[in-house]
Amino acid sequence: MRFLPLTDADRADMLKAIGAASVEDLFCDVPASARQKGPLPLPEGLSEMEVERRLSTMASRNLTPGDVPCFLGAGAYRHHIPAAIDQLLLRGEFLTAYTPYQPEVSQGTLQYLFEFQTQVAMITGMEVANASLYDGATASAEAALMAARVTKRDKILLSGGLHPHYREVTATQARFTHLKVEALAPDPFGIEDLMGRIDAQTACVIVQLPGFFGHLKDYSALAKTCEAQGALLVVAVTEPVALGLIKPPGAMGADIVIGDGASLGVGLNFGGPGLGLMAVREKYVRQMPGRLIGETVDADGKRGWVLTLSTREQHIRREKATSNICTNSGLCALAFSMHMTFLGEAGFTNLAKLNHARAVQLAERLGALKGVKVLAGSFFNEFAVQLPKPATPVVEAMAARRILAGVPVSRFYPSWPELENVMLIAATETVTDEDMDALIEGLQGVLS
Repeated sequence: MRFLPLTDADRADMLKAIGAASVEDLFCDVPASARQKGPLPLPEGLSEMEVERRLSTMASRNLTPGDVPCFLGAGAYRHHIPAAIDQLLLRGEFLTAYTPYQPEVSQGTLQYLFEFQTQVAMITGMEVANASLYDGATASAEAALMAARVTKRDKILLSGGLHPHYREVTATQARFTHLKVEALAPDPFGIEDLMGRIDAQTACVIVQLPGFFGHLKDYSALAKTCEAQGALLVVAVTEPVALGLIKPPGAMGADIVIGDGASLGVGLNFGGPGLGLMAVREKYVRQMPGRLIGETVDADGKRGWVLTLSTREQHIRREKATSNICTNSGLCALAFSMHMTFLGEAGFTNLAKLNHARAVQLAERLGALKGVKVLAGSFFNEFAVQLPKPATPVVEAMAARRILAGVPVSRFYPSWPELENVMLIAATETVTDEDMDALIEGLQGVLS
């Protein structure tokens, strides 16, 4: 096989050099019970043409959002992404660029990351943003760790309106870093009391805007309570388009803003990749994980860019690093920045207005259906509805009609029977009047 360059003689020479009689001797420390007996149960190799044909057949079974009326959300939103973005990302200097360890040869990469930081800071209303994290869920965990370092406390309070994935990843990270997590029950009606649960051990409170169930809230009062108690307020944003219309978390008094930017420039892509966002108050910048790109002037007086802050284990001792999982999603950050640039400030605001208008129109029509109740009083482009029957079979029946009607909340909270009939529905600028007609007609048939 041409991709296995070693000969039997090569293997024999290597075994002799290390003093082993056979390849099996290399695995003598692995118990026999843990070893694979015989070859793996894999199919025989196929030609490239056969593989393409088989994968195409498998792919044709997918019901993709671009082909049918789509109302999916729950943290992953379908927006129109300009074709120019994918084309530009294919340029070699973007597609193959690696970490900018040498600023003198990485000015292009550093500049677009600097622009990305600027855009994130502007839309979140914060003072400093980093050059991205993995995704929104890991950014939530990073925020909890950062808050613990800043406050020297160990209690993390999670809102019932925080995305379940963010809750789970934060709890997992906390479990291995000796932090205590108090996660409130799911809050489909937006009535939880967070302020009454903040105490002298609370490092931070993590909320979401808009909430997982769609609720829009002003967290200004909560921010003041956190400040009075010495805790930090962390606001998660899973839908960055909302920041084109609603009051930014920074204006509410948030200390840390995290989220996922994949809905701009990156797209759904069957669930990934994500793009972790983080923006903080300047006074906390030394505890912020990830990279910070800064502007400078070179020896000739020309503007340039450098890694201003990079407290990662690749740069300093591991025990001194603010994070060990903060490799940035650079290409996704570039896609986000491109999309924001194509939109411009006015375009970003208009896109947000269009999203909200579409969602309001759909909510009004759904609210008129017999047995359907819209749970969110104020929302952006997503809201929860309570159906007269379990949501999962309804979604499956709608998919059989080639309509992606929404996301059953029970998918995230299977042990909460009271949420069995609750479904999340999102309406972005990609939803047409005809799509809404198809959804209403389909639900009338499925629910009757």
